[in-house]
Amino acid sequence: MTYADLWHSLTPLYDAREAQSIVRYVLSERFALSLTDIAGGAAERLADDELRPLMERLQEGEPVQYVLGRAMFCGRTFCVSPAVLIPRPETETLCQWVSEEYSGTLPSQPPRLLDVGTGSGCIAVTLALECQGAEVVALDISADALAVARDNARRLGAQVQFLEADILADADRLCEEGTLGEHTLSAIVSNPPYICQKERALMHANVLGHEPHTALFVPDDDPLLFYRAIARAGRRLLRQGGRLFFEINPIYSDALAAMLSDEGYADTASRPDPFGKTRCMKTTLNTHE
Repeated sequence: MTYADLWHSLTPLYDAREAQSIVRYVLSERFALSLTDIAGGAAERLADDELRPLMERLQEGEPVQYVLGRAMFCGRTFCVSPAVLIPRPETETLCQWVSEEYSGTLPSQPPRLLDVGTGSGCIAVTLALECQGAEVVALDISADALAVARDNARRLGAQVQFLEADILADADRLCEEGTLGEHTLSAIVSNPPYICQKERALMHANVLGHEPHTALFVPDDDPLLFYRAIARAGRRLLRQGGRLFFEINPIYSDALAAMLSDEGYADTASRPDPFGKTRCMKTTLNTHE
């Protein structure tokens, strides 16, 4: 099949530019073809039994990252599977913010960072590699997700402690000595589920059909469900002056800031993602009760 045949086969699902980008990515990552190779017709010389199964999965709407089993994040290649969300550029903004705060910390005062809902481990692994001297702990409710995260940490040489836990139910256990312990953390970082069920109609079919819904959606009547649970756990887990760093739904940024103030946090600030949307929020624990 020609390059044109390949990308045209995806246009029922994607516009022309995105279809071309997906096919070029597959040809580059799986078959090491450059743009010059593609322009020279190299795609036509690929073995059909190698290329066709990949294209069939793409034509069914499976995200290219799952088809290839990997995704780029903060300049590193992470393995991904349908057990985890695909790392996205918006989340890189969150990691960059945390890294700015903690990458220069003196070794005598090593930060202790917790990633809640780690998924592929992209946040935890990135912070472990970029915040020298930091102790990084990551938790997730999914054993399958943790298996992916552990593999990414191993491959990329990151020291991360992984815990299987549900932040909605296990906060008391996490505060116990030997798990995390009270007032031991410098910061909690999280990209929790934040999409309301009513927003489904606005989402691309390949996300709805393939990415894990437990990592995406919250009830329409409680969009701050996970943020509230993390903020309340943070009052016990964070050191005095500890911080929360969140990826957020821009629709609820004002409500989130108000809730954090009610929960005892101050100096709340936000940052836009690469597309100009308010996507990250930082706040500082004001007092311990």
